[in-house]
Amino acid sequence: MSTYESTKILIQNGNYENQSIMKKLDIFLNLDRITLEQYQELVNLVNGGN
Repeated sequence: MSTYESTKILIQNGNYENQSIMKKLDIFLNLDRITLEQYQELVNLVNGGN
């Protein structure tokens, strides 16, 4: 399972703290573990999007 897939499941299940997950997403993006498009999708999910 990729970083993107596992992080998306974690967010969808609500098993995170906003500040902590946002830091992780920033790190994943900077280390090329996720793409910019994936980052934007995950940030949208964190912010209450679908």
